[in-house]
Amino acid sequence: MSGGALSAWSALSWACRRDLLLAARGKADVALVLVFFVLVTSLFPLGVGPEAALLRAIAPGIVWVCALLASLLSFPRLFAADFADGTLEQMIVSGAPLPALVAGKMAAHALTAGLPLALLTPLIAVQFGLDTDALLAAVASLVLGTPILSGLGGIGAALTLGVRGGAALLALLVLPLMIPVLIFGAGAIEAAQTGMAYDAHLSLLGAGLIMAGIACPFAAAAALRIALD
Repeated sequence: MSGGALSAWSALSWACRRDLLLAARGKADVALVLVFFVLVTSLFPLGVGPEAALLRAIAPGIVWVCALLASLLSFPRLFAADFADGTLEQMIVSGAPLPALVAGKMAAHALTAGLPLALLTPLIAVQFGLDTDALLAAVASLVLGTPILSGLGGIGAALTLGVRGGAALLALLVLPLMIPVLIFGAGAIEAAQTGMAYDAHLSLLGAGLIMAGIACPFAAAAALRIALD
């Protein structure tokens, strides 16, 4: 492995470990996302009634829309703390590859905000009466799809860094980009409910994950450099 590649991997792993440690210390921020996801998804069975067929029909869209909205809560914090205390500027001038540092922060966000949502899906599945195949499709689609949301959210957080009312602007910027993820994620669950193969949906999410993993760190790093100039 070349020295440049080693440096990039070291920067990525350092940033990921650092943000995971910070997330472990600030459990309230992580819990907020999870509580929001559980509460909002739980409101729909209470609102539409106990009709099992209706709940199963709306479950794919509800699960994914709520996961998307829960993720939006944590995007503004992706770079805000480092920007406020000057750490972000130190990262840029450190000589470490900034896209690798950004990728590490995105990976940590996916592990602390996206993965827990997937692990909570069985609890949501009980409320909507999802069968085993639909539950597996929901978990798999969230595992593949939420890191894409983290990448897109990282770009939005970088573009709105230090902007007044940045959280609202961030949502307006990234929500249109997240629509394909929402469609394929919900489509996988719906296909599983009807007994159809949902491999194509997961394959598309996997392809999107690869593209996001390559492109999003570079786009967010460029936006951060502009924001700090």
